[in-house]
Amino acid sequence: MLNLVLFGPPGAGKGTQADFLIEKYQLIHLSTGDLLRSQIAAETALGLEAKSYMDKGFLVPDSIVIEMIKSKLQENKDANGFIFDGFPRTVEQAIALDKLLDENETPVSGMLCLEVEKQELIDRLLSRGKTSGRPDDQDVSIIENRIQEYNKKTMPLKDYYMAQNKCHKIHGMGSIDEIAQRLIDTVSVL
Repeated sequence: MLNLVLFGPPGAGKGTQADFLIEKYQLIHLSTGDLLRSQIAAETALGLEAKSYMDKGFLVPDSIVIEMIKSKLQENKDANGFIFDGFPRTVEQAIALDKLLDENETPVSGMLCLEVEKQELIDRLLSRGKTSGRPDDQDVSIIENRIQEYNKKTMPLKDYYMAQNKCHKIHGMGSIDEIAQRLIDTVSVL
């Protein structure tokens, strides 16, 4: 089973490349945002519990997100693998994910870390902001803050997966096709 953690700062192209990897390798997309929305819409016990936190402006606890991921894994036991998008975001979440995947005897195959220069990230997000309507993609100071938050809070995950020899740095500059080919080349040796 191929289990990939797609990693990179805002604007690195994770969404674009996730779609490509899902199609190429027939993976199940595990986006925590999508999981939360679907569980809330279905009014599951986990969804209602998550909603109670969100309605108060709190982050949904890791334990609830892990249970949602566990449920998705159990629903798709015959899958070719999974691509984790937006999770884990912290080392604690990575440890919880590893524990869950080990229980299912399907460890993380690798972390694909898209590396893009800061100015390119800003340019990509500003460009996306012209069509997405997202206000956080239209303000340089907000974009810079998002990148700073990523560097401060999420970047330690690279060290976590590096220690396991699972972090694979991917040059995230160039055309979509060039980046996709670099991903294929990396995944082929996992």
